[in-house]
Amino acid sequence: MHIALLVTNTDDSDFAKRHPSDDAKFTSLIHSVRPTWRTTSFWVRNGQFPTDVAGFDGWLIGGSPASVHDKLAWIPRLFDLIQTLHAKTSPMFGACFGHQAIAMALGGQVGPNPGGWVFGATDTMFEGAPCRLNAAHSEQVVRLPAGSTVLGGNAACPIGGFAIGRHILTSQYHPEITPDFMQALVEEYAPKLPDGVGAAARLTLARPADSTGLALRLARFYETAA
Repeated sequence: MHIALLVTNTDDSDFAKRHPSDDAKFTSLIHSVRPTWRTTSFWVRNGQFPTDVAGFDGWLIGGSPASVHDKLAWIPRLFDLIQTLHAKTSPMFGACFGHQAIAMALGGQVGPNPGGWVFGATDTMFEGAPCRLNAAHSEQVVRLPAGSTVLGGNAACPIGGFAIGRHILTSQYHPEITPDFMQALVEEYAPKLPDGVGAAARLTLARPADSTGLALRLARFYETAA
């Protein structure tokens, strides 16, 4: 299985440089359950897009501190690619920004979180089962694209994931973020976020997230869709 990773993370800070890049994180996540699979990275945030969509068994769009509403040249190009992949029913997974980008590209709507930032380890539901995943978002999908099915969420984020047919799967959350990186992320960004957000996030880390279940679900998604 060969997965194309579309890197959207625009964080070029010293903090980001001290930690693995998002494509490395997602490759580690995939290899934790399917060690023989291959990945190829496209840094779409730098304007690096595939010249041919053939040759991949699946696609994955990761997170970003950018907003899907930002006026950045690469975002409309990403929307165009999402629409192309959807038309071809190519298996596509989106996490956080990727989840929102797929929704926007296919006619949905993204808006601010009603309760402000969701940050830290979060209890949510996915396909009828409780799970605990890492979150870092101030926006969320507020209207689904046509033909979507909600897969789960919670009171703070009712559309925590959705599916379209057998070829699109999304999650507002971050299965690629390990507990250690979440701890570092909270400490780095707590002083930069609104009052109380960092303190609340620190409290959630006493019981860390476990992404193994979503990693397995992602692997099965690609296998079934392909």
